[in-house]
Amino acid sequence: MVAGPRPFLDIQGLSVDFKTRHGTVSAVSDVNLSLEKGEVLGIVGESGSGKSVTAYSVIGLLDKAGTPTAGCVTFDGINISGAEESSLRDLRGREISMIFQNPRAALNPIRPVGQQIQDVLLHHGIATRQTARSQAIEMLEKVRIVDPQLRYESYPFQLSGGMCQRVMIAIALACDPRLLIADEPTTGLDVTTQKSIMDLIRELTQERNMAVVLITHDLGMAANYCDRIIVMEKGVIVEGASVETLFSNPDHPYTKKLIAASPQPDSTLALLAPRARPLKISDDVLSYGIKQKGTDNILEVKDLIKDFPIQHIRRGLSPNKEILYGKKKFRAVDNISFVLKRGESIGIVGESGCGKSTTSNIISRLIDPTSGDILFNGVNITAFRAQTFARRPERQKIQMVFQDSTDSLNPRYTAKDIISEPLKRLLHLHDKDALNEKVEKLAERVGLPPDLLNRFPHQLSGGQKARVGIARAIAIDPELLVLDEPTSALDVSVQAVVLQLLERLKNELGLSYIFVSHDLNVVRLLCESVIVMNRGKIIETGRTDIVLKNPTNSYTKELVAAIPNFKEQLETDV
Repeated sequence: MVAGPRPFLDIQGLSVDFKTRHGTVSAVSDVNLSLEKGEVLGIVGESGSGKSVTAYSVIGLLDKAGTPTAGCVTFDGINISGAEESSLRDLRGREISMIFQNPRAALNPIRPVGQQIQDVLLHHGIATRQTARSQAIEMLEKVRIVDPQLRYESYPFQLSGGMCQRVMIAIALACDPRLLIADEPTTGLDVTTQKSIMDLIRELTQERNMAVVLITHDLGMAANYCDRIIVMEKGVIVEGASVETLFSNPDHPYTKKLIAASPQPDSTLALLAPRARPLKISDDVLSYGIKQKGTDNILEVKDLIKDFPIQHIRRGLSPNKEILYGKKKFRAVDNISFVLKRGESIGIVGESGCGKSTTSNIISRLIDPTSGDILFNGVNITAFRAQTFARRPERQKIQMVFQDSTDSLNPRYTAKDIISEPLKRLLHLHDKDALNEKVEKLAERVGLPPDLLNRFPHQLSGGQKARVGIARAIAIDPELLVLDEPTSALDVSVQAVVLQLLERLKNELGLSYIFVSHDLNVVRLLCESVIVMNRGKIIETGRTDIVLKNPTNSYTKELVAAIPNFKEQLETDV
């Protein structure tokens, strides 16, 4: 019997173990999958399910502690399982390219982003030194970077998380690879940019017959852009099928749980995680008391403006000589005003770079505005500089939950140390027994098991780190929480539980939220009102249900139309 031709990418019996101080852990067990040219394969599952380990195994990028113990990986008929590093280095970028989940960690912090795109083009002979700059700028244009000539000279720390993600995508696509592995490629992107990037990847897939492995926790996006989907749980493939079959008739209970937890236009918080265990909270769990909603304003933002200086670099005759000249101003926030009622939530949405994170940082008093006023409980908090605001009594009443739950936690502190830090610094609570009791009650309130309090951030999952960040934020009895994309990097099932936690805390503690997000379905679930921003300006605002169902501004309509929706996709397929 003559065997048929092998698939373009073929993984057979892949198993990967990791050596830890507690012994050997199996990360992937007997994974079998195949991919043809021009096909998009989606891999979905929670953190720790083995999605990224499977992808890294293809191009030999496993951590040193990880060892493939069985299996074979072939690419275009060539066995690359045990290939030499020099051979794999030649394949990476040119034949097989990867979009990494954390762009800030993947980008070189001391080189301009444009030069990093040039490096890939020059290394693989795609461009000459005369054409590399123009080709790099062209790639920045393709991924919708505003002012690509200017951003060519920018360093990663000068760009937003979403813009860094776009740069990472530009690098991955620069050499026209034949196989693209995209590991959560749109995690930090707004819906319109996400759609444009995924449309670009689909267009390249069709034009160049490129194969794509898409690792994502966004089931709506997987439904829109994948031909087939496999579901992984605990290192094992539990289900695999076409998009239509998987969403219309899921077979495995785990798949059903993921689909139920994905926010859709008709979802409710109660339905996202119906089987979540209710937390047992004692009556005296914290000394907060239950505050009631009021009609008074907790926050008033008036005519807020923020300008950032732009420094231009003129290169000298030598590559090492650079002269700084001239300064222009970039207006990140342009004369915005809004009001937040006590006990309510307001969502701020818009594309990356629209000014929503800058606005939240000013309200949190992490940076100073150029002009404008912010009244918190009637006090103008912009009268105090950000550096001195930490000593004001209002500081403990305004707390922030950051977008990156990993980078915002001190890697040298345990979870207990992280939660207790604001208690010691702002409430001056130093008694060891009282501090431990307070931290344990906070952990109980956010659903963090007490046995995890002595773990360091790298020993916690994404959802657990998010809980630590929330516990730290509510530790000192705040009245306003500023949440900057708190669930963007979480799996849908973990996101559902965190959203339910935030809603419960708001009701129990009478908190007010400013919720910055690119996920409009999440904003609809959590916020009474919404602000839509574009290029630093507020272009539409109102009650969330009204704005998202009947937007009046063309930009808002574009945002709403770009929301991934696997139910609509199924109806379209039918």
